[in-house]
Amino acid sequence: MNKPTRFSIQLVILFLFVSLPFFAQQKFNPDTVKAKKFDIGKMWTFEHAPVDYFYEAYGFKPTQEWLDHARLSTLRFGGGCSSGFISEDGLLLTNHHCVDFIAQRIQKEGENIPRDGFYAATLAEERRVPNLSVTQLSLIVDVTDEVVAAINMGKTDKEKVDLKNAKIQELQDKYSKETGLVCNVTSLYHGGKYSLYGFKRYNDVRAVIFMERIVGLYGGDPDNYTYPRYNSDFAVLRVYDDNGKPLKTNNFFKMNIYGPKLDDPLFVLGYPGVTNRLKTIAQLEYNRDITYRNNTFQSNGMVKIYEEMMKLYPERADIYRGLMFGPANTAKRQNGFIVNLFDPYLMARKKAFENNIKKVVMNDNAKKQKYGHIWDAIAKTRKELAVYAGERAAFARLNNSIYFQRAFDLVEFAFASKIPEDQRPPEMRGDRLTQAMANLPADVDLPLEKKKLAMVNDFIVLNLGKDNPIVKKFFGGLSGEKLADKLMGESKLSDKDFVLSFIKGNPEEILKSSDPFIKYYAETRDARLKYLAEAQEIMNTETVLEDQLGLLIYDIFGTSIAPDATGTFRISDGLIAGYEYNGTIAPPMTTFYGLYDRYYSHQKQWPWDLPARWLNYGGLDLSAQNNFVGTFDTVGGSSGSPIINKNGEYVGILHDGNMEGLSNDFIYTTEKNRSIALSSQAIYQIVKHIVKADRIAKEMETSKIAE
Repeated sequence: MNKPTRFSIQLVILFLFVSLPFFAQQKFNPDTVKAKKFDIGKMWTFEHAPVDYFYEAYGFKPTQEWLDHARLSTLRFGGGCSSGFISEDGLLLTNHHCVDFIAQRIQKEGENIPRDGFYAATLAEERRVPNLSVTQLSLIVDVTDEVVAAINMGKTDKEKVDLKNAKIQELQDKYSKETGLVCNVTSLYHGGKYSLYGFKRYNDVRAVIFMERIVGLYGGDPDNYTYPRYNSDFAVLRVYDDNGKPLKTNNFFKMNIYGPKLDDPLFVLGYPGVTNRLKTIAQLEYNRDITYRNNTFQSNGMVKIYEEMMKLYPERADIYRGLMFGPANTAKRQNGFIVNLFDPYLMARKKAFENNIKKVVMNDNAKKQKYGHIWDAIAKTRKELAVYAGERAAFARLNNSIYFQRAFDLVEFAFASKIPEDQRPPEMRGDRLTQAMANLPADVDLPLEKKKLAMVNDFIVLNLGKDNPIVKKFFGGLSGEKLADKLMGESKLSDKDFVLSFIKGNPEEILKSSDPFIKYYAETRDARLKYLAEAQEIMNTETVLEDQLGLLIYDIFGTSIAPDATGTFRISDGLIAGYEYNGTIAPPMTTFYGLYDRYYSHQKQWPWDLPARWLNYGGLDLSAQNNFVGTFDTVGGSSGSPIINKNGEYVGILHDGNMEGLSNDFIYTTEKNRSIALSSQAIYQIVKHIVKADRIAKEMETSKIAE
């Protein structure tokens, strides 16, 4: 591995700065720290919903009918969010930040939806969003026995992985053909169980209300992952059937326009992305020191670039703000992951959980013989993966620079052209690459690309080291924007027509090119493929080890613990609760009074300014619930999740977590970890009094299209 960089040292300093005051007051012996009951979390699967636990905790035992209705009323939205039906006519709610980046798909000439928002005043004006679909979980089948039997037939690690993947594909094809659903098999408990999920897809989704970006993302990056919060992070859409009519459905949540009650148990329903709570300590440390380090370097770099561009080109500030949201969100999350993975108390709890499992194994001769080697073996695979991790990162398709992106694609196209088409990667067959390049914008923001290129060059140095022969050869001792200027002067890859001419010409000419980016990828390709092949072999071994560990964990705990999030449907329970922060106490709920206080306290300046219609708010109840926090277990992907009470009423929409909850990636805690949501009362108030969308407000009241 490379020596610690200035960046990694800065992160450690940041951690010490934030954490030492806390730990100075709370000394502890790591050897006495114990794992807690819900350290692995409360993202319960529906096939094993813990109804007895719900009854024990809240005096409420949901019926199968309640669970089925909740599942069918909840939808996966697009590629990475959740949503829920709130009327019998297909009206649904998701987060604004889940639609912000697709607003331009419905925008007409002369409109500026990110600035002004959108409202379809009539049913006929609801606009179909191109390339957007929602899916509904309609089938769940336990296929554990079939998959595990296939794995056990393998003699080598590669055979085991190949047989598992083949069986999964066979099951997916079989059930998809039989049911007409989109079927996927997912590993739960890291191989302890396998479930097949069948989804019904709806492809006609139409925009009804999109909020202005400034209120949908209120407070921008400074307020992101913080609380108290006041953002109106919701969007209203409608699903239509195959005949172009609003979808008629019996599965929807009746919206409670008064919001949640403070003491009520609440349930979050959705599709949380990925967590790493059942990973070993060795795997978590690898993520901290390598994976998250690389991710934060690039995301932090992109945030800095967009901030610089806004100052240099204020006339394009709105564009750069929109582009910055994704990297800024990622930067805060990944920085939080790293800081929390350096937290000695949290890591001691993780080690305690791992040690508890080891004790069970070591005290049982049969288990010891079968599983006793797993932890050392996984530590060995992670050590092996780390050896060429820098090269794999530096030689990959570096997506933050169009120069590196296009060069990578051209070099891969040149090599793919040498083999039969049916053996080429799918993206290199026929004229797919030509079409992809033809869709590129003709104009390139060169000042922006120069800064991005400088950052990507620094990323390569971070991973290879400044004394690496490849760095010396291609960078020649230069760095920063001076190096970027030199490389851009030697390349024509920003020219769309030039790139297309390369694809349409003789592929050999690509590999003969003197373009510095093409030369970089042409000369590092053999090494990249070699290191990737070695990594795949290592990961085959680790996958088999993880499968064994998953079976062990499931054997010990069964469904008494929740599996890691896998992008599949979950239910999480919790209560609304404030928490101590910044020397005071965060309220369980905020109000619209707080929104306007924030507006005036920040002198009406971005990102706390407000659109004109928000300053003439008419009948808006300023004391109404706005955002609230709860102990729900959520992560990325949960965005847009319906929050319901035990009566199955829609009382809020999940949109974020706080900074204290960024440890959620690897451990669930309730001391200060909170999920942040927008109250249904706030949504109704905004729709009725700010948007003045009477027909939608009425539909929220009656659960059907207003006459």
